[in-house]
Amino acid sequence: MIAQTPRTPYYAVIFTSLRTHTEEGYSSMADEMNLLAQQQPGFLGVESAREELGITVSYWQSLEDIRNWKANARHLFAQQQGREKWYESYKTRICLVERDYEF
Repeated sequence: MIAQTPRTPYYAVIFTSLRTHTEEGYSSMADEMNLLAQQQPGFLGVESAREELGITVSYWQSLEDIRNWKANARHLFAQQQGREKWYESYKTRICLVERDYEF
């Protein structure tokens, strides 16, 4: 689904990744992180797609909300597990969304 975001400005966190071949625990952790993110102050929505390259974009009200999400204890554990088991490589980008439009 396309996230229903508020009027600009807001922030986007773009997480682009290449996976390893390890599947054990990945889906359940991804589901848990999705639910946990939705409970965080400032969370606005998420969009995700995966083939060989995975891209997840989460939307946030402020940079402080993004910092708080990154520092969440369970999210820190998931990040560690990702580096150790599930991701060959990844890159995170944080962007200010100044304009959006839709059809």
